[in-house]
Amino acid sequence: MEGKKIDIETEENREEVKIETPNTEETNSSEKEKSSEDKSGKKKKSKKDKREAKIEELNEKLQEIQDKHLRLQAEFDNFRRRTIKEKVDLIKSGGESVLVNILPVIDDFERALDSLKNVPDDDAGKQGTTLIYNKFEEFLKQNSVKEINALHQDFDVDLHEALTKIPAPKKKLKGKVVDVIQKGYLLNEKVIRFAKVVIGE
Repeated sequence: MEGKKIDIETEENREEVKIETPNTEETNSSEKEKSSEDKSGKKKKSKKDKREAKIEELNEKLQEIQDKHLRLQAEFDNFRRRTIKEKVDLIKSGGESVLVNILPVIDDFERALDSLKNVPDDDAGKQGTTLIYNKFEEFLKQNSVKEINALHQDFDVDLHEALTKIPAPKKKLKGKVVDVIQKGYLLNEKVIRFAKVVIGE
């Protein structure tokens, strides 16, 4: 009888053990599932973070490229405007050297006409000289060359070159041009020859 009791008890114990063991397995499996869920959640978060970092990096690169593009466009506009201005200036003053070399010829014609002022107007030599001088004057006008107005004007260093100073014949001529030794000329508002003048003091 005692031996049987021991068998029964052991069987009961076994049953109890059997009942307990499945519970521990269930808890272990649920913990494993939770841990796997946590790991997968972490993986998902890390992938999301990587994507956001990549997007941010690409946005920064795009901003940098746009900035470079705007600067390049501005530089090109400046270059284009500068080139156009240089071309216009070149067209305007393209024949400057030729025109400057013609000016002494004009001076000679003016001196010739001055020496012929006492000669009658119907004189052939005077008429021919006047005709050629007028043609030269017309040629200068067509090429945008004009004389600098200097006589009795205030002395201007941007237009006049003072050769000497003399006592002013009148009070109102002090500091002004009292005589023009050589005429000055402008080409499209640019001085191609300064007027050589005498200033009153």
